[in-house]
Amino acid sequence: MQEICFKDRVSVCLAPTGVATVTLRRADKMNTLDGAMFQGLMDAGAWLRDAAGLRAVVLAGEGKAFCAGLDMANFEGILHGQGVDPVLGRLAQRRFGPANLPQAIGWQWRALEVPVVAAVHGVALGGGMQLALGADVRLVAPATRLSVREIHWGLVPDMAGMPLLRELVRADIARELVFTGRMVDAQEACQIGLATRIEPEPLQAAQALAAEMASFHPQAIRAAKRLLNSSFDASAGDLLMAESLEQMLLLGSPNQREAVAAGLQRRAPVFDDV
Repeated sequence: MQEICFKDRVSVCLAPTGVATVTLRRADKMNTLDGAMFQGLMDAGAWLRDAAGLRAVVLAGEGKAFCAGLDMANFEGILHGQGVDPVLGRLAQRRFGPANLPQAIGWQWRALEVPVVAAVHGVALGGGMQLALGADVRLVAPATRLSVREIHWGLVPDMAGMPLLRELVRADIARELVFTGRMVDAQEACQIGLATRIEPEPLQAAQALAAEMASFHPQAIRAAKRLLNSSFDASAGDLLMAESLEQMLLLGSPNQREAVAAGLQRRAPVFDDV
């Protein structure tokens, strides 16, 4: 078991199965986002992109909540004329491809080559909800509450919330959530697309689901995520060609032959890492 901590805010534990559990560790502040948490999340994402043997990721928060959004200290600084955290003061800078740092933190889970499963409990508010939206799957505890909270502070979603929301909920629902910032319970979250399903123990369920995903042909899983990521914006013709190109790379490859052999022999496959 390999474990590393970033900025005393985020830990990553990589199991032999290839499943990495990323945990927000600021329980005394409900895992709110300050400069150190932003940097810790970004550093954790960079580490995962280079991690050997990575096959799936679980994203979770310790304590009473997944993430309650932006640290209130940032708003107090604005109120008293002290400005904002330096991270939030450079939003126009595109330092991460098309994104700034907060946007990259929300989007990096979508961009990561392996599946990401968020285990959400307590609350996921504002930036915390956008963090969860970046995952491929969101498992929520029964009492979880979620909100696009920014309008209550005179702001708009800015951690990749807009491109993530448009893939998950109807346009009119997205507008209602953004314009009102109202709370959504777990049941409604599943109904409208913010959550995948309710689980009594979301962390355990997320780890089990991630382990299941990690058991399959790793190149095929990554190819599937690339196709799914492009499916929203790509034309039908481009997506059809992308399917063919991905399939050509997989057909007859060592891991694909192992998947076939294991299926025919009714045994668990043993795949080479990417």
